[in-house]
Amino acid sequence: MSIWHQRSSNHIRCSFWKVAIAALLTTATCSLAHAQEEGEPVDKAQEAAENLANPNASIGFLTFPTDLKFYDGTLPDASSQQALRFNFQPSLPYNLGPGVNLFARPLIPVIISQPVYTGDGFENAGVALGDISIDVAVGKSWTGGIVTMVGGFVSMPTATDSMLGVDRWLAGPELVLGYVGDWGSFYVLVFHSWSLNNNDGGSISATGGQYFYTFNLGNAWQIQGQPVFSYNWNAPEGEELSFPIGGGISKTVMFGNTPVKFGAQYWYYLATNDTFGPKHQVRFLFTPVVPLPW
Repeated sequence: MSIWHQRSSNHIRCSFWKVAIAALLTTATCSLAHAQEEGEPVDKAQEAAENLANPNASIGFLTFPTDLKFYDGTLPDASSQQALRFNFQPSLPYNLGPGVNLFARPLIPVIISQPVYTGDGFENAGVALGDISIDVAVGKSWTGGIVTMVGGFVSMPTATDSMLGVDRWLAGPELVLGYVGDWGSFYVLVFHSWSLNNNDGGSISATGGQYFYTFNLGNAWQIQGQPVFSYNWNAPEGEELSFPIGGGISKTVMFGNTPVKFGAQYWYYLATNDTFGPKHQVRFLFTPVVPLPW
C-alpha cells in the first residue's frame, strides 16, 4: 500500500469516528432538550437517577452502552485501529423480600467493527453478534448503606464470526460489594471465569469486573464512571492486565412518565495488552426505566 493510500485510509477512518461521535452527541443533546421542554417534574427524574445508581434497587431498566475503542500496541499499524460495539443489557429484578432482590442480567453484544490481526496485517470484522453472557445474583441492602450481591456468571459461544468470540463456554462466581448514600454510590463487581471446554487456544482462567461510582449533582445530573477491567491468568507476560480509569456525566429526564438516563464517559487505559490493546475508550449510555412484569 502506498503512503498516500495509507494516509487516505487513516483519514477516512478518523472522519468516520468523528462523524459517529458527533451524531451520538447530537442525538443525546436534542433528546435532552426535547424532554426538558416538556416541563416534567425534576424530582421524579432525580429519584429515578438515584435508583439507577443503586445496584440493588427494585426497578427495571434497559441499558444500551455503545463503545468506541481506540487501540495501541507493538503490532504494525496498531495505533490506527478503532472498534465500535453496541450492547444491550436488561435488568428486571425479582423482589424476594425487604431489601433482597434476584437479578438475571444477560449482556448481548453486537460488534459493528472490530480490528483483527492476521499474518498479513489488520482487517476489520463485523457486523456480527458477539458472545452472549449472563449473570445471576441475589442482592441485599444492609443497614448503613452497605450493599452486597452474590451469584454466578456464564458466557456462551454465540459469536457469529469465529474471529470475534472465544469459542468456549465460560463460567464462574460473582461478587458485588458497595455503599449507597445520599451523595451517591460506589461499588465493585468482580467475577472469575474458567473455560468449561477447551480448543486449540487452550484453557481460559480470567478475572474481570467493573467499578462503579456516582456523585449526585442535583436536578438529575450525576458524575458517573463504570470502567471495565480484566486479568487473564493464562496470557503471556505483558498481555494479562487491562485496567482503565475515567468517568463522565449523565442526566436523567422524563419522557412522559418514563425516566430515561443519557450519559457519556471517557476511559484511559493505565494498563493494557502491550502487543495490541485499547488505549482510549468513549462510552455512550441510553437507559430507559421500564415497569417490572411481575
